[in-house]
Amino acid sequence: MIKFNNHTTAFKMVSLFCLAFLFLISLNSCHHKAAQQAVVKAQSRAYYTCSMHPQVHEDHDGNCPICSMKLIKVEMTGTMNNMAGDKIILTATQIQLAAIQTDTVKEQNTGNEKTLTGTVTTDETGAQELSARLAGRIQRLFLRAVGEKINIGQPIYSIYSEDLQEAEKEYLLAKQQQKLLHNPDVDYQQLIVAAESKLQLWGLSLSQINSLAASGKVSASMVVLSKINGTVSDIAVHEGDYVTEGMTILKAQSLNRLWVEAQLYANEAGIYKVNDPVNVSLPDLGGQLISGKVEFINPELSETSKVDLIRISIPNPQGLIRPGMLAYLSIGSATNKALAVPASAILTDSNRSKVWVKNTDGSFSPKTIKVGLGNQNYVSIISGLSPGSIVVTHGAYLLNSEAIFKNGGDQMAGMKM
Repeated sequence: MIKFNNHTTAFKMVSLFCLAFLFLISLNSCHHKAAQQAVVKAQSRAYYTCSMHPQVHEDHDGNCPICSMKLIKVEMTGTMNNMAGDKIILTATQIQLAAIQTDTVKEQNTGNEKTLTGTVTTDETGAQELSARLAGRIQRLFLRAVGEKINIGQPIYSIYSEDLQEAEKEYLLAKQQQKLLHNPDVDYQQLIVAAESKLQLWGLSLSQINSLAASGKVSASMVVLSKINGTVSDIAVHEGDYVTEGMTILKAQSLNRLWVEAQLYANEAGIYKVNDPVNVSLPDLGGQLISGKVEFINPELSETSKVDLIRISIPNPQGLIRPGMLAYLSIGSATNKALAVPASAILTDSNRSKVWVKNTDGSFSPKTIKVGLGNQNYVSIISGLSPGSIVVTHGAYLLNSEAIFKNGGDQMAGMKM
């Protein structure tokens, strides 16, 4: 009976040992599985960001709270967790989603030719003014509308003036005395010339003075003829107005030469100079091209907009170009070869300019650069890059987003100088 009990006890002990061993194996398997799940979870961490606003980080899909664009999913893989301080490695999926494109640094045309939008205006140096030569009342205006053309000798207005009447009497009296009196002490011819000069000074033409001498009749009214050519830009009086000597009657502009005025940013004004050639395109005339030159660059900036005025002088011999027309100006050098990158590759903040460079191992690194002049397509590189370097031209904002996420918002951390 005792042997049987010992055998039973041994059996129970073996069974308990086996159960404990199985429990330990199961527990170790669960821990291993949990660790694997933690690794997978850590490797598959993801966030959502905006390609235009990389500071946006969301843990769910949706739209950008700033611009409402669709957010891009960015997966933080194990490779990215182990990346170097100044490098970012993207998966093929990320590169495809961000549509990242690259280009090789090489010599490009960085000519600073620029297209400006301008407006045709009158050439103020060709402005002329017709003023009253004597006091009187305007009886009639022969020109009534702005834009009418006037020529020398054309009637402009008629005026009633008692002063004119007295001057005509003096002229006729001098002529009459020359015929009737023969006083050797009086120079009648000098009196006639003086009276005639007075009438010319007051606006009478030689033909009008000759008609006065032929008729022998004075009149308080006179038709004033134009002394200028041009197009009427302003009429300052009305019929019935009383004018004084020197008072403006009308203004006229010569449209044989015109100005085209446009605006430049302050940092661009120093690139161009007076007499630089400019090609002007006029869309209202079917895109007609006209060659002109820089007439004036304002040395002072506009107080409100802080831009600079540039003025182009163009010929208008046929009179087809009119003030107020829209014009496009092509100004600057069209060709200038230099080491350059596409303008879309450059990210600029208040302190510096940078690009994202693709390394030989497929990773991306930010590099600070110093830029020179350029155009809408390419910007010259003064320092920071060498020929053959590969820069990101599209999708750099996603790389910036990764850098912000990695460096805690310090976009310049780890950047190569």
